[in-house]
Amino acid sequence: MVEFALMKYIDATNTHNFQEVAKCLHPEAVYWFSDQTCTSLEDIELYFERSWKAIPDEVYRAEDVVWLTKDSNSASYIYTYHYQGHFNGEFISGSGRATNVFILTDNKWKLIHEHLSSSAE
Repeated sequence: MVEFALMKYIDATNTHNFQEVAKCLHPEAVYWFSDQTCTSLEDIELYFERSWKAIPDEVYRAEDVVWLTKDSNSASYIYTYHYQGHFNGEFISGSGRATNVFILTDNKWKLIHEHLSSSAE
């Protein structure tokens, strides 16, 4: 069920182990971060690893999830992401907007696109 794919992805992200995250990703996944575009799993892994190194105790969560499309082969949704942890010894937290697209591949829901941006405020 695709609804569980988001929870699985968030849980995998919070392990800070890219091998767990990779299990959720389509091999052709593309990420649009505010400061970088990642077009390969290697690029995505480097971005995640750099972020986890900067905020080693980061906790990431999704709220206000709105499913935009959902059918037997694909699903897309938007949500507000939140993060918190310690950066250079100081507690930080923040939030922004996210869009994710999942596709069904080999009977498994895989994330093929994520777009993260700052809040519209």
